[in-house]
Amino acid sequence: MPRWLPRAVVLVLALVACFQLGSWAFHQLIGLLVNILIAFFLALAIEPAVSRMAARGMRRGLATFLVFLGVFVSAAGFLALLGSMLAGQIVEMVAGFPGRLDAVIDSINRTFHTELSRLEIQDSLLHSDWLQKYVQNSASGVLDVSATVLGGLFKLLTVGLFSFYFAADGPRLRRALCSVLPPAKQSEVLRAWEIAVAKTGGYLYSRGLMALISGIAHYILFVILEVPYAPALAVWVGLVSQFIPTIGTYLAGALPMLIAFTVNPWYALYVLGFVVVYQQFENYVLQPKLTARTVDIHPAVAFGSVIAGTALLGAVGALIAIPAVATLQAFLGAYVRRYELTGAAAGEATSPRRRRVRPRGLR
Repeated sequence: MPRWLPRAVVLVLALVACFQLGSWAFHQLIGLLVNILIAFFLALAIEPAVSRMAARGMRRGLATFLVFLGVFVSAAGFLALLGSMLAGQIVEMVAGFPGRLDAVIDSINRTFHTELSRLEIQDSLLHSDWLQKYVQNSASGVLDVSATVLGGLFKLLTVGLFSFYFAADGPRLRRALCSVLPPAKQSEVLRAWEIAVAKTGGYLYSRGLMALISGIAHYILFVILEVPYAPALAVWVGLVSQFIPTIGTYLAGALPMLIAFTVNPWYALYVLGFVVVYQQFENYVLQPKLTARTVDIHPAVAFGSVIAGTALLGAVGALIAIPAVATLQAFLGAYVRRYELTGAAAGEATSPRRRRVRPRGLR
């Protein structure tokens, strides 16, 4: 046996063991890494406001706290307003449900010459096996829902804590990053960092602008249909549809449909149709143009980045895909060197049509 063979076997086994250990640790910490990634982009988003307040003499920690406090108060007030509105509408809908059910039953009896009654329908539903199984499954799933809510609150606290540290210690973090780089690359990295902050801010600006447009469009619809709480519902649709990826549109449209149903059941269908049509207009017309202008990436790249982010990280990936691609583009732009096009290449790039070449021997 060669002398190097035992050492080679031990080295291979050690490398395999290290790979397995690293893979296990990565899968165990994937949730924490995703939370840190979200916190980093949130810190980039609030960096302009914190830097502006710090430039006026305020400490960065206090400035970051005030920004987070403003965001928290705004979100809490908005949720409290919607909660009270939703509770009132649910109470009104439950109180008027027997009368609406009687009207529907009377219409069915007149149309189909039946003799249905509301009491018989209620008794059949209360004694049905389907309802009993549903109640049992709901009772057993209360603990799962509670655990999910507590887990979501813990993740939200983790993201908020890391975002606060990233924003408050932004200059220190940049100095620590630049301290391990050569002096020639430090200025380029700082410039790329500033561009990444601008890209993330531009993305949030585009989302805020689309939320404003969506809110105005839906507000006009709610006023025409005389749906109550039209301003609050318009704000709800605009914010939820833009800042909650994948399922935000469905959550945003469910509440107006519920409230419109209390006014007229047909109004709920009108709201559903408008939401679907506007969503198509936003996806294929409005969003690509605004995102390309504010984040400065091609609409096709923006659309592909959202698909790729959803495939990799789900809803979180869809939310941070566009600013992540813009940030990556900014960092690569600091290192990639571009050259001027030669005469032939410039002509091929600018000419709309290629010159036809006639085969030899043909006139």
